Amino acid sequence: MSILTHEFGRNFGAERTVRISEARRTLLKRIALEALGLLSMGSVLTALIALRIAILCLAR
Repeated sequence: MSILTHEFGRNFGAERTVRISEARRTLLKRIALEALGLLSMGSVLTALIALRIAILCLAR
C-alpha cells in the first residue's frame, strides 16, 4: 500500500534498532575505505589527464 494511506503517522526506525555484528561492521568499514581509495585515485588520475591535456594545448 502507499505510504500516504498506510500508517502515515508511524515513526520509522524508532521501534526497531538495527544491530550489526562486529565482524560485519569491520567488513563494511573496509569496503567503504577501499571505495573511498578508488574514488580518490580516480580523481587524481582525472586531474593528471586534465593537466596533461592543458600542457599539450599550451605547447601548440
